[in-house]
Amino acid sequence: MKLVHDWLGPLELPDEPRRMVSLAPNVTETLFALGLGARVVGRSAFCYRPAGTLARPVVSSYTRLRWELLDSLKPDLVLISTGVQRDLLQELHRRGYPIFPVPLPNSPYGILENIVLVGALLGVAEQATQLVAQLSRRYGALYQSLPPYRVYLEFDLGGPITVGRGSYVGEALRHLGLQNIFAMHPQSYFAPDLAEVIEREPELVIYEPKPHRSRPHEKARRLMLERNWSYPLVVTGGDELAHYGPGFFDYLEVLVAQIRTSMADSL
Repeated sequence: MKLVHDWLGPLELPDEPRRMVSLAPNVTETLFALGLGARVVGRSAFCYRPAGTLARPVVSSYTRLRWELLDSLKPDLVLISTGVQRDLLQELHRRGYPIFPVPLPNSPYGILENIVLVGALLGVAEQATQLVAQLSRRYGALYQSLPPYRVYLEFDLGGPITVGRGSYVGEALRHLGLQNIFAMHPQSYFAPDLAEVIEREPELVIYEPKPHRSRPHEKARRLMLERNWSYPLVVTGGDELAHYGPGFFDYLEVLVAQIRTSMADSL
């Protein structure tokens, strides 16, 4: 397959790659969802969805790569994300690996677009179209499913990070009917001023812990006490809203149910 990538220019990739290394969690999950999991021979340390992914050797962290292991796997295609992985993808391209970068989404529709993109690239467009149709229906059913609660969202990334304009997470909250208190902030992801959070008077806090942490609900409640916050609280399972693979839509459905329960309990 010959194509022209927006960043890398002309690329020549195999028509039907049989040995793929995926360094992006969203892409890895997409490959398995499209029935291509058997072709995945390597992954990043952050690619752990679905469970079958864990049997593949870990080739990289998100930005550092084990070059000897990658060479030993003899991949005919390396799939990677953009954004934070930009320097790594440029180095892979410079070294001559067959590489394709999948862009970061700006909305949940971008997640769907990436599924279509991967399906077309790998010759499984029909499967991708079917998957996108299913996910689109589910996402559409969530439109305005919640009252316009004023929401503060916090990711635990070694410190609080929230979302502003241009984030697929912020757009998902808007789709659900919620009002992100930082919706007009000019950065997609940033460390908030916690005093400003109070000034903006949220009605609900959504807290996303780091994945695989023990007792995340206890930590979230402890943070609320330390900050002297008494807002209704929803705690996700970790790396759910921050994950932009097909499973993102599962997590949105769970989030809606959690918010309904939390707000009902606060009455």
